[in-house]
Amino acid sequence: MTLDAYYPEPIELEAYGNGGFRFGDMSHKGSLLILSSGIYGWPYGSFEDVTIDSFKALFDEAERHEFLIFGTGETQKFPGVEFKGAFIEAGLGLEVMDTGAAARTYNVLQAEGRKVAAALIAVD
Repeated sequence: MTLDAYYPEPIELEAYGNGGFRFGDMSHKGSLLILSSGIYGWPYGSFEDVTIDSFKALFDEAERHEFLIFGTGETQKFPGVEFKGAFIEAGLGLEVMDTGAAARTYNVLQAEGRKVAAALIAVD
């Protein structure tokens, strides 16, 4: 899967909801993957659609991040043991929370200059 950057660097999220996100005075419908290389549309509409392969772009630049904040949608859902193993193998931490909490946490950590990535499933 090739991702096209919607924004060429990680920046603060201005808003979330209504099926998307606002950042950089732009809006995006759908889920997001935020990496140090940019903000990308992420083609997963629900937690159940996400697999370990969904994080390939993150794993490809794992050395540029400390951990991933995974926003699982309206409610917090926990991935299986295989996810934890893949993240441990990549040398990345994994924090799982609902998308609202994940977006707010991402903004705080990004403002602090932390090497954080985020995978955020869009919510209504």
